Amino acid sequence: MIETSLIGFSRGEETGSFFHAVNPVTRENLDARYGCSSESEVERACELAHSAAQPLASLPGSEKAKFLRSVADRIDAAVEELVSNMTLETALPEARVRGETGRTSGQLRMFAKLLDEGSWVDARIDRAIPDREPLPKPDLRAMLRPVGPVAVFCASNFPLAFSVAGGDTASALAAGCPVIVKAHHAHPGTALIVGKLMVEAVREHGLPEGTFSLIFGGGRTIGQAIVKNPRLKAVGFTGSRKGGRALFDLASNRAEPIPVFAEMSSINPLFLMPELEEERMEEIAQGLFTSATMGVGQFCTNPGIVFYPNNEIGAVFRSSFVEKMKTFGSASMLHKGICDSYISGITQLSKQVGVEELFQSEVHHDGSSVVGTCVLNTDVESFLSNPALSDEVFGPATLLVSFSNTDELLKVAQGMEGQLTASLFGTEESLSKNENILDILETKVGRILFNQFPTGVEVCPSIIHGGPYPATTDSRSTSVGTGAILRFARPVCYQGFPDDLLPFELRDRNPLKINRTES
Repeated sequence: MIETSLIGFSRGEETGSFFHAVNPVTRENLDARYGCSSESEVERACELAHSAAQPLASLPGSEKAKFLRSVADRIDAAVEELVSNMTLETALPEARVRGETGRTSGQLRMFAKLLDEGSWVDARIDRAIPDREPLPKPDLRAMLRPVGPVAVFCASNFPLAFSVAGGDTASALAAGCPVIVKAHHAHPGTALIVGKLMVEAVREHGLPEGTFSLIFGGGRTIGQAIVKNPRLKAVGFTGSRKGGRALFDLASNRAEPIPVFAEMSSINPLFLMPELEEERMEEIAQGLFTSATMGVGQFCTNPGIVFYPNNEIGAVFRSSFVEKMKTFGSASMLHKGICDSYISGITQLSKQVGVEELFQSEVHHDGSSVVGTCVLNTDVESFLSNPALSDEVFGPATLLVSFSNTDELLKVAQGMEGQLTASLFGTEESLSKNENILDILETKVGRILFNQFPTGVEVCPSIIHGGPYPATTDSRSTSVGTGAILRFARPVCYQGFPDDLLPFELRDRNPLKINRTES
């Protein structure tokens, strides 16, 4: 039997082209086969989404909230099935699967709560002043409305939280947009489990058939077909810089360009200020080890580069960190592509002039995706003169860079590409003396941390998971937290409308009791 795509309420046809999920530890094919969609099925999914867009946009926030909570409940109830399937497809431990299940259902409920409250639409009301001189003022009211059908590309490193019912899908549906999800080839079984739950919820709540579709497909053809379809209005993506940029360019070159909200590449630098004491350096080394190896280094916020003072205290940090990285042993990465990229990345980085290998695990790559840790070292002069040292290596590898003074850190910050995060470690006094570094980092990253590590993204209204290019393709947005809904909405102004023809959010008596800007 071949498992096929979910095109609205129907299953895709068997085209003769299929693929297997692969166990990353053994690199053996798992039993299930997944059929690749045809371009005609993509067209059908986009037609359904287009037909669903208007009724979904008109759905009250309270009804969308009920739907999102229903999906969340279903995902929680399916946790045992997810544990059984996802551990085989990804080599992630059971605890991680259970934790990610909770995060996925939690963010669905977070958006449901946002919809129940309702103020996210940013309602603005300027009442008419008909006798104003020299010209009368018209009645003007504005609010955010959904953009239309959205394509979501599942991330390889978060098979639940950034995938079928993850943050992109949850925020798009909350905004009132139909969603077409492109499953990731590394965890199609997990995608299908969640996809079926989504369809069940769509049916139960009487939503339009095109509210949700799940597409399977190998290579780039199907993904390109989705993005190029004229009915599509926006794209959400989490993955490599190469992949995100390809989708961005494709969407920009359409007859009707559309936004691509791609979260792509980040080295998440740590800056250790010179005033730190030896005890703090030992503590930071332990925290860095935990952060750098969490999830085998396969988090978007993995701290890939650390700038440390070139003095005795800095040497204590370096030595302590290396010794801790030696204790990690080895573990499987999520799939062959990530593993091969990691091995290639540390190989290329090790070859650069001025780079010294402090430690690299001895792992025999016998066809599995098992890897170990790596610690490399260089000085700030070499770093500043070689852009290749800023390349992201996705995995449990860390580049240590020694510096002599804070003027050198300023140069680093000024020349740095856009990042998801940057972390400063030091005293409040040292931060006050070096506010110019903070000023620069505000222009370079989406989230700045003080004496904390970047891994572990809190899902809440205040979080920003974004940053200037190449961290993302749009630094004005976030892919985590309630602010993510703003990516899939646009402002619409209503001028001179009778009160009973306005959206409820803009009517005089404010029947939804939301916060509004009025004058």
